Amino acid sequence: MGLGGCIILVAVGAVLTFATDWKMDTVNVDMVGWIMMIVGVIGVIVYASIARRRRLVVPPSTTVVSDDDRRGL
Repeated sequence: MGLGGCIILVAVGAVLTFATDWKMDTVNVDMVGWIMMIVGVIGVIVYASIARRRRLVVPPSTTVVSDDDRRGL
């Protein structure tokens, strides 16, 4: 799930929790909204930590030979 999916989960969960007054006998709609918001926030945190790791630049471990070094041979 990408960042957009996580944000949609948070938004839909907030709508279910705060903007609706549906009452169902079998499902607590407010609790479903809270669960969706929590899962969305966890998803954003995980996505951000993975994206941060991808941005790390590892310096090359190979030796670079320049033209100046070849002239001396």
